[in-house]
Amino acid sequence: MSQPPQFTITTATNITTLCLSGRLDTKGVAAVWQRVTIAVGRAKSPTLIINLGEVDYMDMAGAAFISHLKNLDHNGTAKERSQVNGLKSAYTPLLVLAEKTDIKPAITNHLSPHSFVEQTGKNVADFLYDAKTFISFIGELIFAMVSSLKAPKNIRWGETFLMAERAGVDALPIVGLISFIVGLVMAFQAAIPMKMFGAELYVANLIGIATVRELGPLMTAIVLAGRSASAFAAEIGTMKINEEIDALTVMGMDPVKFLILPRVIALTMVTPLLTIFANLVGILGGAVVILSLGYPLVAYYNQVVNFVTWQDFTGGIIKCFVFGVLIAATGCIRGYQTQMGSSAVGQSTTRAVVSSIVLIAVFDGIFSIMYYYMGV
Repeated sequence: MSQPPQFTITTATNITTLCLSGRLDTKGVAAVWQRVTIAVGRAKSPTLIINLGEVDYMDMAGAAFISHLKNLDHNGTAKERSQVNGLKSAYTPLLVLAEKTDIKPAITNHLSPHSFVEQTGKNVADFLYDAKTFISFIGELIFAMVSSLKAPKNIRWGETFLMAERAGVDALPIVGLISFIVGLVMAFQAAIPMKMFGAELYVANLIGIATVRELGPLMTAIVLAGRSASAFAAEIGTMKINEEIDALTVMGMDPVKFLILPRVIALTMVTPLLTIFANLVGILGGAVVILSLGYPLVAYYNQVVNFVTWQDFTGGIIKCFVFGVLIAATGCIRGYQTQMGSSAVGQSTTRAVVSSIVLIAVFDGIFSIMYYYMGV
């Protein structure tokens, strides 16, 4: 039966030295975690040196223990300097992974609620931290995409096409249904005031320009946010809880290139194609209304073709590429941020859908302003 690890702590004026020996595995760490944490927390010196020269074995639990000691607070303030000495090179990746992991305390104090000012400050700090994490992740994703373009054979094309099928082909029925109903309803509502002036035929102009420039890309993006962003967040979040992503990192594989890049490429490819399909079906929904008003189909066709230009069509398609990247990246990022717990995957899925829709609305407004000043 293995013995728990041994430790000694020596404290000088400005330096606390912790020497560990033995096996830092799950059972060993559990046996000494509390005692070592209390002893280190009581140290008065701002510098902590952790000596691991006599450690025979260390697994992920031991790495998390060392990371916890390095970031241990003392009387509400963190150690100014923490240093690890004597760590064997074989265990360095474990410690690096443990330090990258965002571990939050599981117990919160519900007895003393925050005041309005404190809660507002906390919300702002959480928002800024979330924005920083999002921007950092987008940077990693861009770097992975650029490096993969130099070696396209390294991209998991099989996984990419599978994700494209799930996000694209499987979404055709719901995208078609929503686009048809939106085109139908909008045409009926527009025909009411148009009828007062005997200009029901100009409903075709309204349906064509609104669908191609705005409603087609927007409806497609919202549907994909509900379907694909939530699916990506649930898949990656489950992998995070099952420690599959940690296993990939320990094996030397980049999770961004292995898991996230295929999903981003797949959704970026299928979003414009789904939008073209949504445009056609939405215009078809408007055609049903025009036919019911007694106008021939050729008249509706001529109105749409003569009024909607290729510039309008191109402007809507450009939006789709941006929407595809935003939806896929947001779903993957929220999944990657999943914490431990029974409701963690559900929370990540909800955050993925909400964040995707908010970003879609924001960037759609940005595109509208850009197109207005560009005269598009």
